[in-house]
Amino acid sequence: MQKRWVINSAEAAKVSALQSELKIHPALCEILVQRGIETYDQAKAFFRPSLEALHDPFLMKDMDKAIGRIEAAFRKGEKVLIYGDYDVDGTTSVATVYSFFHEIYPNIDYYIPHRYTEGYGISYKGIDFAAENNFSLVIALDCGVKANEQMAYANQKNIDFIICDHHLPGSELPCAIAVLDPKRSDCNYPFKELSGCGIGFKLMQAFAQHNRLPAEKYLQYLDLVCLSIGADIVPIVGENRILAWHGLKKLNTQPINGIKKLLEIAGVQKQLSITDVVFILGPRINAAGRMDDAKHAVKLLIAEDADFDTADNAFRLNTFNNERKDLDRSITAQALEIIGGNETLVKRKSTVVYSPDWHKGVIGIVASRLTETYYRPTIVLTQSNGKVTGSARSVKNFDLYEAIYECRDLLLQFGGHKFAAGLTLSPENVEPLMQRFEEVVCASIKAEQLIPEIEIDAEITLRDITPKFYSIIQQMAPFGPGNMNPTFISRAVKDSGWSKVLKEEHLKFSVRKNADELMDGIGFGMADKLKVVKSEPFDMVYHVEENEWQGNVRLQMMVKDVRAVEKP
Repeated sequence: MQKRWVINSAEAAKVSALQSELKIHPALCEILVQRGIETYDQAKAFFRPSLEALHDPFLMKDMDKAIGRIEAAFRKGEKVLIYGDYDVDGTTSVATVYSFFHEIYPNIDYYIPHRYTEGYGISYKGIDFAAENNFSLVIALDCGVKANEQMAYANQKNIDFIICDHHLPGSELPCAIAVLDPKRSDCNYPFKELSGCGIGFKLMQAFAQHNRLPAEKYLQYLDLVCLSIGADIVPIVGENRILAWHGLKKLNTQPINGIKKLLEIAGVQKQLSITDVVFILGPRINAAGRMDDAKHAVKLLIAEDADFDTADNAFRLNTFNNERKDLDRSITAQALEIIGGNETLVKRKSTVVYSPDWHKGVIGIVASRLTETYYRPTIVLTQSNGKVTGSARSVKNFDLYEAIYECRDLLLQFGGHKFAAGLTLSPENVEPLMQRFEEVVCASIKAEQLIPEIEIDAEITLRDITPKFYSIIQQMAPFGPGNMNPTFISRAVKDSGWSKVLKEEHLKFSVRKNADELMDGIGFGMADKLKVVKSEPFDMVYHVEENEWQGNVRLQMMVKDVRAVEKP
């Protein structure tokens, strides 16, 4: 697939000024300035994130109300229920807040809605459970900011809710005791991009501060907060960067028992990065809710001992993940066959595919896979309990939520954000939705948004790729949205004569520029680019990484794309 190259830039004077202070490679200073780091002090805060820089949690609207209500519940001996969604952000939120408060107050339990019988968010069944079991206070995490009707129902049953959410609110907030959400229009909290678990973390921080508990009481759960940040793909800037940096440190030195056992069963014996959180830990924890019941994930994450039950739960999640991968591959193949067999669907600017037999738990993953193949806004639909349910994924800079909002009259329910969303509709509205969504996308998407984009941070030579250079790149981690792994371009390089195709699919690079500039690299799925590499000088775009082989560690390029140099 053709890709657009977009080269970022920074003001030369600011780059020069920063380089004179830091005394590091100008390309690295250019990247820092692009990311808003222009002074020595800002660079120090970036490279050495401090927990002391976290904001006062009481700056968050309604935090005082939330803490007051929790303290009242504890004084009166009320039963408290911790409620959260079934994905990684929801289960880590519940595990974190439940573990924190259960250590202080024993009359507490947790509840995770079932994906297939209750669906996303605060369910009426969950409220009924609270009422039937005499819970008078529910702390809802990673959901609830649009649960207006459910809050009215809970109020009728004399159940108070504290909502801790990070999604965009509707025009009217639900009638709860407190609604903690930095995205509220009337909330002046300085950082708006916390994960759901991050909001739960601020609630714990506020409670600890107000009750003069040691910071370790809530900091011990930073590995779970880091898990939520990575898996929920929130920007790794500001407070998220601080929490992720320290959370990764804990993951790699003293993870909770459940995570330790899950890594052991998965055969992982290396230092974890955010990428590993996203692709190794996240899918295994998510698989519980996708394939069965997310309570299995919470049980693992709150385990106090590395006992048989902990190992059993870790093994169960790993098994669920293997089953999930098989389903994912099978349904993706079916969906691609549906599209590929219909010329009209191939030529569309959007994808909407439907089968009543697809597994609801993996359609979000399938939507992501289809977006990788046909780079365009995508909805994958299946049937569950007599209704059609779907997951949607977007492409860069296209507001998916707004497009789905334009189809709202065809939907029973929807929610999400710019890049991912969920929706529910009646079976008779599937065909109308396919047509309407295509019309909305065609009317609003730009041609360039349908071409994958590679953002290039700086131009360097092969000679610049040194251990010192790479060491500084590593200190920019953890990487993620808002702070991606730097992407470099080197121009007019040539094949050394040793570049070759591996396993008929991948391309092993060996390139040179001058006699003293020689560098190896790997391009996964780039076998079709060998002709470009062999025929003429070419420009290449890549990350720098370490490659370990038989005990030897050396730097190499992780190649993202190549392009023949244009002849004058």
